[in-house]
Amino acid sequence: MGMISDIKTLKQKDPAARHILDIVLTHNGLHAVWSYRIARFFWKLRLKMIARIISNIGRFNTGVDIHPGAQIGKNFVIDHGSGIVIGETAVIGNNVLMYHGVTLGGTGNHSGAKRHPSLCDEVMIAAGAKILGDIKIGYGAKVGANSVVLKDVPPHATAVGMPARIIEGKDILEVECSLVSKERD
Repeated sequence: MGMISDIKTLKQKDPAARHILDIVLTHNGLHAVWSYRIARFFWKLRLKMIARIISNIGRFNTGVDIHPGAQIGKNFVIDHGSGIVIGETAVIGNNVLMYHGVTLGGTGNHSGAKRHPSLCDEVMIAAGAKILGDIKIGYGAKVGANSVVLKDVPPHATAVGMPARIIEGKDILEVECSLVSKERD
């Protein structure tokens, strides 16, 4: 979960990331993740006021609001990171890619309960998506732009629409397989 790993992952997932200095100086999504990691350190020490202050400074500087209570895995990439909100009980796995305007929001106001979504590893959340409540987005799933997800999304599925529905991947898989078999011929 180090800084070097974050930079390498961002360079790999963002074609606009030209070189290390460009990434370190200009990618506010990366700055938001680093600010979160510092705030999370203090949160785990039970210095919650300090953690919230750091989190608010990060939000002011980047436009990304990540609660220090959220749990985020390694190689989390925020591309074009304005307007993102990640709630206190959200859980984000490894190698997750998230675009601008995404909300991982809660439903209800039950203190001490899990109110926010959990994203498994290798998930991609497109711009403007809203994922609300204690739901799970499965391994390798994708959520389309401006979708409102209120129910679990199975692994490797794609959720689109308002409210989101699952798109069957069969036709996409057949096209991909036919392209692969043509390349092999």
